[in-house]
Amino acid sequence: MALRKILSDNHPVLLTPTREVKKINSGVMRLLDDMIETMREAGGVGLAANQVGVSKRILIVSEGEEVVLELINPYCEHTEGEEIGVEGCLSIPGLYGEVPRAEKVVVRGLDREGREIRIEAEGLVARILQHELDHLEGVLFTGKALRMLEPEELQSEEQT
Repeated sequence: MALRKILSDNHPVLLTPTREVKKINSGVMRLLDDMIETMREAGGVGLAANQVGVSKRILIVSEGEEVVLELINPYCEHTEGEEIGVEGCLSIPGLYGEVPRAEKVVVRGLDREGREIRIEAEGLVARILQHELDHLEGVLFTGKALRMLEPEELQSEEQT
């Protein structure tokens, strides 16, 4: 495993839709492992492959200390409800905004063995999945934010 550099928001790879993974091979396995290590080192809860410079439809989501969801060629099959929540991004450090997202989602994709998986998620995991799926389409949360938060607003959000 190796740490990878997280690209910043002005990088063209982040603003371009990613390509489907045609074959799951050792390179994809290594990328997944590197993404997990990079996300954990950066203190994140999710990461898309294009955030580390690889334009492939791969994302990971952390669900607690040990559990990591890995999705290859993911797509959102169903959304339900809507809620507004505060989001940030490893590619846009220090900026936070209020972003509307579905409350519940159903996402399908492949695991690292190439088996189809279906994830039903709500709350924070649903938000993270939607955020990372947007990355795979070349969309940053700043483009969906209803408004960006001032630093003092963020501090009051953290205290509540």
